[in-house]
Amino acid sequence: MYVPRYMFFTKGVGHAKEKLASFENALRNAKIAHLNLVTVSSIFPPYCRILNVEEGVKLLEPGEITHCVLAREQIKEPGRRIVASIGLALPAEAGQYGYISEHHGFGQTEEEAGEYAEDLAASMLASTQGIEFDPDKDYDARSEVYKMSGKIVDSQNFSQGAMGAEGGLWTTVVAAAMFVK
Repeated sequence: MYVPRYMFFTKGVGHAKEKLASFENALRNAKIAHLNLVTVSSIFPPYCRILNVEEGVKLLEPGEITHCVLAREQIKEPGRRIVASIGLALPAEAGQYGYISEHHGFGQTEEEAGEYAEDLAASMLASTQGIEFDPDKDYDARSEVYKMSGKIVDSQNFSQGAMGAEGGLWTTVVAAAMFVK
């Protein structure tokens, strides 16, 4: 059984003539190109500790199969905005699991995409914690309900945005929650 003890956030942007090379450059910029990435769904393990990117990368070896929640967007349109974002919602009770969400899209700022991803993670956690909320209200209103319940202690987001590059180049953005044993 493998349950990660640590997690870190990272993000990056890359440009290249070829789509795959653009993705590779974004992974390099995010400091995770040396890993074999396996994407997983959205659970933040109980008792998992969040590290900064430098601490987390030091714990991983080149070629290591590494699980992550990955948001990725690519474009070959100059001047068009793209974004990738990870949201995290943590429960108040340490022994409970939290939620991680990924979001990617066009036309949003990093802040807009980050708030969306954070809202998504918090809404998923709220529904498993039995917190009743109106999904039609804006995130700020729901956030107050989440906090007042005492069941959600923290939420945050990590986002990377970019504008499509000129000159026929691909642009890629990535944001990731990387798990470490």
